[in-house]
Amino acid sequence: MKAIVITGGSRGIGRAVALLAAARGWAVAINYRQDDAAARDVVERIEAEGGRAIAVRGDVTREADVAALFAAARAAFGDIAGVVVNAGVVAPSSTLADMSIERLRTIFDINVLGSYLTAREAARAMSTDRGGAGGSIVLVSSAAARLGSPNEYVDYAGAKAALDTLAIGLSKELGPAGVRVNAVRPGLIDTDIHASGGQPDRAARLGKGTPLGRPGSAEEVAEAIIWLLSDAASYTTGAIVDVTGGR
Repeated sequence: MKAIVITGGSRGIGRAVALLAAARGWAVAINYRQDDAAARDVVERIEAEGGRAIAVRGDVTREADVAALFAAARAAFGDIAGVVVNAGVVAPSSTLADMSIERLRTIFDINVLGSYLTAREAARAMSTDRGGAGGSIVLVSSAAARLGSPNEYVDYAGAKAALDTLAIGLSKELGPAGVRVNAVRPGLIDTDIHASGGQPDRAARLGKGTPLGRPGSAEEVAEAIIWLLSDAASYTTGAIVDVTGGR
């Protein structure tokens, strides 16, 4: 049974990935920041179906917490074969001119620094030249990286663009060490991240304007992520896959 680590795994896209990965036979270690009940629900649902899962509370902006997540996953399951760098946040709609330094630090600390720390730990754990068994990293970016999100959150868009660049560069670093690195850019996905940004109806409202005429689901994004993690994508690295309904 291969083991996977998922940051931000208690809700939204991370939760969908955890449940689908477990259904496909992966042992799952999820990270979460504060919602104990949501994390426990994911673990219980996986175990109820005969799977294996653990939840590890931690802040991805803290180096020690990220290291502890990977240590717990290895202690529970052995070698790690997949990592989904998913933890991320948005803030209420604003122009850059009106953003506070506190907001900017939070957005970049979690979405960029936290992602880089997680990817770094994944590289250390999986690279064959460091004693790992190889594997796959999937970075959860956003269509905002190429759309810019003007008048909403150009800070979040810029932070996600950093993950697109990381996918390209890190794939070239880690390819010789048996690790593939790709990114998925979700579009208007029906999760509670929109409510956290003050627009709970955003996905439903704007999703109608996509070529497919609707918002996407977390499960549809999870399918793309699991494919990139799997051996079916064995010759795919450095790719950025849009799951946007054509937006």
